[in-house]
Amino acid sequence: MSNHPAISDWATSRGEKWRDNIAGMEKMLHPIDAPLIQALRLDAPYHIADVACGGGGTTLEIYRNAPEGSVVAGFDISQALVEASRHRATHAHCDIAFDVVDIGTAVAPEQPFQRLVSRFGTMFFDNPPAAFANLSKWLVPGGRFAFAVWGRATENPWMTNINQAVSTVVDIPLAAPEGPGAFRYGDRTTLLGLLEQSGFTEVEIVDWHGKLTMGGARSASEAASFAITSFSSFAEWLTEAGGTAFNDAQKDLTARFSKHEIDGVVMMDACVLIFTGKRR
Repeated sequence: MSNHPAISDWATSRGEKWRDNIAGMEKMLHPIDAPLIQALRLDAPYHIADVACGGGGTTLEIYRNAPEGSVVAGFDISQALVEASRHRATHAHCDIAFDVVDIGTAVAPEQPFQRLVSRFGTMFFDNPPAAFANLSKWLVPGGRFAFAVWGRATENPWMTNINQAVSTVVDIPLAAPEGPGAFRYGDRTTLLGLLEQSGFTEVEIVDWHGKLTMGGARSASEAASFAITSFSSFAEWLTEAGGTAFNDAQKDLTARFSKHEIDGVVMMDACVLIFTGKRR
């Protein structure tokens, strides 16, 4: 089993896992939305695309914060997540179109967007140079983009603690540094080079440092269970190991999370890099 999911994984199992844990995921990642939307500079009505939109949380926030007259659309490769996003938009009375699209290869629309955004969706392209070159065609010349990616693993103990707890019980497959994965662009020079080669310019990087609530306002034991079952393939590896592996890892992670529990809620440090700029 791989520790570096490809786009095809997100179209099936990874997308379905995200959908099944969507409430906790969106509560946890919500703090990233404000600085990401700010980087878009929505100073007038625009046509805005949220690519690799996941469960649509960021898309909904953009819709609520964009100037009147803006048109917002969301795209994701997962049918399960697109259906969940449509349901959430309908329930929230938000007029947003969501479609199933592999943004790395899909033909750009006849009328490109004026703003392009992605929260943690650009780290999993199978062929990054081709995908980013294609993505630039979705944006009008001079149009602005904002892509959020995780910083270095060492600056994101919310994930390293999970890795350490699980690895005390089972061997975790090593992810290729250049392959798809959460910390693929922790070295900011990699993505910076890809963007500049793909037709983007005036690229700036905004560092966001803050705390995330693990799974959304959960105690140490609850957060440990959520993390193991929701992130990566931890649950699958532990289940394959059998015996007491799952319980042992959960006990270890609960102890680690307890050190970060404040008023019954686990709060973990995180680092996010927001790349912003224009299409050349």
